[in-house]
Amino acid sequence: MKSIYKILFICIAMVVATGCKKEFEQNFQNPNQAEHVPPNLLLNGILYDMYEAPFSGTERWNQYTAANYFYYATNNYDWTGASLDYTTLKNVVKMEEEANRLGGEVTKPYLALAKFFKAYFFVKMSLKVGDLPMTEALKGFANLTPKYDTQKDIFKQSLSWLDEANNNLATLISAGNKELKGDIYLKNDLLAWQKVVNTFKLRVLIQLSNKVDDADLQVKQQFAALLANPTKYPVMDSMTDNLQFVYNESFNKYPNNKDNFGNDALRYNMAGTYLNTLSALKDPRAYMVAEPARGIAEANGYALTDYRNFVGASSGEDQGVMLDKVQKGLYSLIGRFRYYSGYTAENTFIIGYPELCFIKAEGINRGWASGDAESWYKKGIQASIGFYGIHDGSNTVTFLKKDGKLGEFETYTVNFSFENDYYAQTAVKYAGNTADGLKQILTQKYLAYFRNSGFEAYYQNRRTGVPEFLTGPGTGNSQRIPKRFQYPDIERTTNGENLKQALTRQYSGTDDINQAPWIVK
Repeated sequence: MKSIYKILFICIAMVVATGCKKEFEQNFQNPNQAEHVPPNLLLNGILYDMYEAPFSGTERWNQYTAANYFYYATNNYDWTGASLDYTTLKNVVKMEEEANRLGGEVTKPYLALAKFFKAYFFVKMSLKVGDLPMTEALKGFANLTPKYDTQKDIFKQSLSWLDEANNNLATLISAGNKELKGDIYLKNDLLAWQKVVNTFKLRVLIQLSNKVDDADLQVKQQFAALLANPTKYPVMDSMTDNLQFVYNESFNKYPNNKDNFGNDALRYNMAGTYLNTLSALKDPRAYMVAEPARGIAEANGYALTDYRNFVGASSGEDQGVMLDKVQKGLYSLIGRFRYYSGYTAENTFIIGYPELCFIKAEGINRGWASGDAESWYKKGIQASIGFYGIHDGSNTVTFLKKDGKLGEFETYTVNFSFENDYYAQTAVKYAGNTADGLKQILTQKYLAYFRNSGFEAYYQNRRTGVPEFLTGPGTGNSQRIPKRFQYPDIERTTNGENLKQALTRQYSGTDDINQAPWIVK
C-alpha cells in the first residue's frame, strides 16, 4: 500500500514539475523580443565585419606609415595572440539556419553568400596562424573542443566553397532572383557579388604560389580555368566593381579626419618602405598621400614638388631618433589635405580591381595561364594612380602651408604623362615574363595596397620577399619580421589538447611567431 502511495506521489510531482516548467518558460518569453533574426539583418553585420580600418597596427606592419611617439604606438612586431573571426562565422551559420527555416526563393541568395563568407573568413584566419578548427567548429555545445584542420585542408575546402558560391549565384542570376536585402556594399547586386567571389578565388590561388605543384590543389589548373572562361567565372571589370567601405561625415568617418588632427597628426609619419619607393619611381601618388619634408627642401633649395623631399622613415628606426627627424622636417608626414581636411578621405578596399589586375599579371608571368601580363600590369598601375585623381596633363597638388593651421593650404601644378614620363622609366616599364618582371608586378601591387586590403601587403612580403621590409631596433622581435601570429590565449584553456597537437604538427610544439606556416614553406 505504501508503495502505491509512493508511486502516486511521484507521478503527481512529475506532472506538477512539468507543468511548472512549461508555465515558467511561457512566463519567461518576452512578447516584445523577436525569436528569430531575418537573414538580411545578419548579413548586414557580417559585411561590416569584413571591413579592416586603415591607420592601425596593420598599416604599420605593412610598413606604410610609422609611429614616432612611444606613448601612442610602436612599430614593433612582437606579435601575440591573433584576433580571429569565429563570432562572425557563428553569424554566418545562423544566417544559413534562418534562411533554411524560411525557405523559398527569397532566402537562396543568403545561402549562396554564406559559402563565400565561410571561405573568406577561414582563409583570413588561417593566414594569420596556420591550422584551425573548421570541420568540427561552430557546433556550439555539441562540440566545445573541435579538432584542428590542416591549413591545406582549409584552403582546399575554401576553394570548394567558392566554386559552389559561384555556381549558386549563377543559377540565381539566370532565374532573375532579386531577393537579396541588407547589402551595404554592392546594392544587393548578385552579379557584382559573383565577380567578388571569383576575384577572391584568384587571390586565394595566388596566395598558394608556393604550393603550385601540389596535386590535390591544382593551383595552376584552377587559375587557368578561371581566366579562360569569363562567362562562367566573371571577375571585376573596373573600379566600379570594388568591394569597398565608403565613409560618411556623420557616423562612419575615415580614421584620419579633421577632428583628430591635433591628436595624432605629428605622432605618425610616412614609412620608408612605401614612400621611398614612390619617390624613387617619381610616382605622383607621393604628392597625394604625403607632405614634403620641408627641412630637406629648405636645406637643399629644392622645389616642394621635388621627389627628393618625399622621404619616409625606416620602420626599424629607434622612435626617439625618428621623432627628432620629424621635428627637424626630415621626414614626410601623412598628407594633410587628403586625409585630414574632411571626414571621408578615400574608400577602403576590401577586395579591389587594381589587385585583380596584378594577380592576373602575376599568374601569367609565372606561366599559369596564357595572356598579356604587361597589359594587366599597366591596367593595375593606371587604376591605382587614377584612384588618387591623377590624370594625364595638368594636376593640382595641395600641401599644408609651412607652420600653417589645418585648412591653410597651398597648391602647386604638376604635369603627368603615364606613357611618356612614368611608364617610360626602366624601373617601371615591364621587363617581360622574367624574375625582374615579377618583381615589378609585386612592387606595384604593394603600392596599390596602401591603406586598404588588410594584411595583404604583409602576406605578399611573407610569400615573395617583395618589397623588402625594413628592420632595426624599432621593429622589435630581434629585428626579424615574424611569419605568423600566435594562437589566442583562450585556446590554451578551452581547447588545449587539440591546440597542442596542432602546434606539434606545424611548429615542433612551440607557438613561435618566427616559424613559417605550411602555406609559405
